[in-house]
Amino acid sequence: MSLYDEQCAQEFSLLESQVGRFFAEMAVDCPYHLPHDACFYQALFSPLSDHAMELFLASGYRRNGNCLYTMHCSDCSACIPIRLHPLEIQLNRNQRRVLRKNRDLEIEFAPLGASDENIALCDKFLRHRYPHKKNDGKSYYEGFFLNRIIPGMEIRYRLQGRLVGTGIIDVGNNWMNAVYFYFDPDDAARSPGTFNILTMIKTCLKLDIPYLYLGYFIEEVAAMNYKSRFNPHYLYLDGTWQKQEK
Repeated sequence: MSLYDEQCAQEFSLLESQVGRFFAEMAVDCPYHLPHDACFYQALFSPLSDHAMELFLASGYRRNGNCLYTMHCSDCSACIPIRLHPLEIQLNRNQRRVLRKNRDLEIEFAPLGASDENIALCDKFLRHRYPHKKNDGKSYYEGFFLNRIIPGMEIRYRLQGRLVGTGIIDVGNNWMNAVYFYFDPDDAARSPGTFNILTMIKTCLKLDIPYLYLGYFIEEVAAMNYKSRFNPHYLYLDGTWQKQEK
């Protein structure tokens, strides 16, 4: 365990003793369609300090709207938090190819906003990716992306003015948290998820942000396991961030 992670763990232990009573378990069907029941351990929060959010992220927690949560699934441990250290990243041949393939995209950084354009693209993405669910872009913005906990923003990708992808991120002094990414399914050949991570890495390097949290790595789920192709990466296993290289 690095000195940074050791310090975060010690501070989080104190924080947890103060806020743990607000957390509760909530059982639901697995959101990733694995054959197990899921159990979210979560609590609602009002605004948090930058450092408090950092401690939650460093302890494997995620944000969903105004909730912070981690998984307490009794029969499954597939959801593993994953983190990148941008200064360490070594791009592979495919990732460099994705950069070249997307050189024609315009990249915008903007405040979070449930615009008609954003909602229409998010709707299209959800219909294509999760057709069995009654999801819609408006509810994703209102219940998932927008929040009162921590400052957030969007990374928007355009092709000749047309919106082709939007990344939702939270940003702190020395951390960035990838909340969600949706894109136009018609542009899937561009590997937009990989390009979004490459953009976040580049942004972290410009802003001197040393830790980039990518959510969960799930080996069995293609939409979640491509994150591990960035090397080195760190997985949160048995309460510590462990370096992995493939």
